[in-house]
Amino acid sequence: MKSHLLLSALIGALGLGASYGKPAGKPNIVYILADDLGYGDLGCYGQREIQTPNIDKLCREGMKFTNHHSGSTVCAPSRSCLLNGRHTGHVWVRANGNFQMREDGEDITIARVLKNAGYHTAMIGKSGTGCDTDPGHANRKGFDYFYGFNGHGAAHHYFPPEVYRNDRKIVFPNNRKHAGDTYIHDEFMKEIMAYLDERGPSGQPFFLHYAAIIPHASLVAPEEWVAKYRGKVKEEKQGPRGGYAQCDEPKATFAGMVGRLDWEVGEIMKKLEALGLAENTLVVFASDNGPHSAGGNKAEWFDSNGELRGEKRDLFEGGVRVPMIAHWPGKIQAASESDHLSAFWDVMPTLCELTGATPPKNIDGISFLPTLLGQGKQRQHDYLYWEFYEKGGKRAALTHRWKAVQLNMNNGGDPIMLYDLASDCSEQNDVASAHPEVVKQFEVIFNAAHEPSPIVNWKGKKKK
Repeated sequence: MKSHLLLSALIGALGLGASYGKPAGKPNIVYILADDLGYGDLGCYGQREIQTPNIDKLCREGMKFTNHHSGSTVCAPSRSCLLNGRHTGHVWVRANGNFQMREDGEDITIARVLKNAGYHTAMIGKSGTGCDTDPGHANRKGFDYFYGFNGHGAAHHYFPPEVYRNDRKIVFPNNRKHAGDTYIHDEFMKEIMAYLDERGPSGQPFFLHYAAIIPHASLVAPEEWVAKYRGKVKEEKQGPRGGYAQCDEPKATFAGMVGRLDWEVGEIMKKLEALGLAENTLVVFASDNGPHSAGGNKAEWFDSNGELRGEKRDLFEGGVRVPMIAHWPGKIQAASESDHLSAFWDVMPTLCELTGATPPKNIDGISFLPTLLGQGKQRQHDYLYWEFYEKGGKRAALTHRWKAVQLNMNNGGDPIMLYDLASDCSEQNDVASAHPEVVKQFEVIFNAAHEPSPIVNWKGKKKK
């Protein structure tokens, strides 16, 4: 991006308060994606210990979705489903690993279709175009601007030795993964503020995808955010941390991480308002999968999955049902709530319908724009589907009432478990034996939804 940080600094130094609001036309879009934030980690979704006033305000002024689902139960395939509009039975990057999306013509992203529709496009944070991508890959997939991590492994650490601006390496010589003098989320916020300052007066609509890495392990947060919870939460001993940071106050630190993310959302909203962009900007907040118990954290500490069963790497609802909030003043009814059954692969057709962009062929999503705007007839999914290649291999599908989960796919599959979510949203009672006809319907769904992948199979082997 051309001199964007200099422009931001100049505006701040001169105290320029000009409003760059433009006549209503194609709306700007800001899509904020948290990393491993659970369904129950936000106040507006029932969290009682961690304070999230800015996201709660976003919810009060917008629409809260209670039946929205991630693309997968881990990072890379979930983000691929989001950007490609396809579920894990069809999408190319359907597992974590040394994968990236194929070049255009095959894996078309939201950024590409919006760019073709006249948008300026940017992704800041953790690359969603694969798990381990080449420098500049995001630019080739439709993003005019990229700043952040090309590899998801590097994104596990808040003091990285390096990140990328487009295809150019940015080095932080004093960073050592777990400590250093450059906390990467500070840099993310500088980039976001500068981007909005630059794009605001341009008159061109923009799509900004902020892929935060909070609250993914490691357990690391700036002192000011940890201090807010020190002595206010009953501290626990850090569990096994693997290669993540050592943390003496894991509960206060995790709470502080979520608090920091909430602050960032508030700062983004303030900037949109200051620039006169809020009235013509759709802001969406979501999480890429369920909560984690990694790096010494335990999802149970804050009931991060709420009343749902499971967490990250599970295909029960706790692993794939995620918070989603949509905010657009004057367009989305304030303090509204929807139980519309939706998933990440619906975001592509929704934004296409909103902007007049042409969606790619053979996507799995259904636009939920009628639900957002309260206008027109909302189409419904026959089912949602997931497949996952770790932990023995598993698959799951969900209709409006029933949820089917099958484990141990590496060995041919265990008997299908069936849950009646209408009466058992916590998936505690397997009722498969009482509804064999429903189980047979899910067998049909499983077979129809899965296309073999040339790069991964149920045993998790990457084919050459």
